[in-house]
Amino acid sequence: QVQLVESGGGLVQAGGSLRLSCAASGRTFSSYAMGWFRQAPGKEREFVAVRWSGGNTYYADSLKGRFTISRDNAKNTVYLQMNSLKPEDTAVYYCAAGNPFNSRLPAGYPYWGQGTQVTVSS
Repeated sequence: QVQLVESGGGLVQAGGSLRLSCAASGRTFSSYAMGWFRQAPGKEREFVAVRWSGGNTYYADSLKGRFTISRDNAKNTVYLQMNSLKPEDTAVYYCAAGNPFNSRLPAGYPYWGQGTQVTVSS
């Protein structure tokens, strides 16, 4: 069992940066892939990034170059650095843990945090 708690969301102006954190409980954190997803009002939850325990990292094509995922297994924490934020990045951001067959699909992750709101003003 893994419990996830996100933090770091907030209100930022377009062009600004935020770093989200996701703290995990449980001794098996290092064995899971850690993903970030986001969900805007009226839209489906969409893939942002994933970092596998072995270090492989993948991003949504539209976010490459602006978002960076990292993890610190010693701290049981995964991060999402978001730069050059745009109003369309406004969403609730969720972290997730699992070993999905397809890391871009939410259904592959059994463990989810409660989400943190990111609002980007124009």
